Amino acid sequence: MARNVELLLLETVENLGLVGDVVKVKTGYARNYLLPHGVAEPPSPSKIEQLKEQRARAQTELSALRTQREKIIEELTEAHVTLHRSCNDQGSLYGSVTQRDISDALIGAGYGVDVHAVRLSHAIRHIGTYPVPIQFDKDLRVEISLLIKPDRDLEGFDDLGQPIDSDEAEHEGDADRDGDRDKRHEHAHADGDDRPKRTRHDE
Repeated sequence: MARNVELLLLETVENLGLVGDVVKVKTGYARNYLLPHGVAEPPSPSKIEQLKEQRARAQTELSALRTQREKIIEELTEAHVTLHRSCNDQGSLYGSVTQRDISDALIGAGYGVDVHAVRLSHAIRHIGTYPVPIQFDKDLRVEISLLIKPDRDLEGFDDLGQPIDSDEAEHEGDADRDGDRDKRHEHAHADGDDRPKRTRHDE
């Protein structure tokens, strides 16, 4: 049995071809999806001719869509998206951030990015900053910066959702305490200088 079979697409299939294209696909894909769903059929010269006009329209639509996507990719080059989520004291989210959440946020910000273009390898379950690939085609890809922030002040984390180093925090605390002691010491000296000095005449 042949591993691949030639079929004529009766409609456009993303990442496969346009309506009217003759494509080679694996027999399992053809048998289990394309043929039973009426998406493709064995090619014939008459059917190919019949689909020429539809194919021309599909090419025009695809060209317009690509132009639109190129513009979106350009706009996303410097894009930063921030989402606020509930989490525990360790920064673990109650739930997760998914492709749908990111797509909704981008659409809300005016970017036409559907959920299929968000190439997130796994759901995000912790606050922090993450690079998220956005890809429409092989050559239309960009990474955006996604910041997941807690919906409340969270001790031990900075504004970017990163844990604050404990040693650094301890040093900062020591510095603050030393500063407070210095201020109290200076204040005590100032108070002493204000007191009237006793002289032999006073006695």
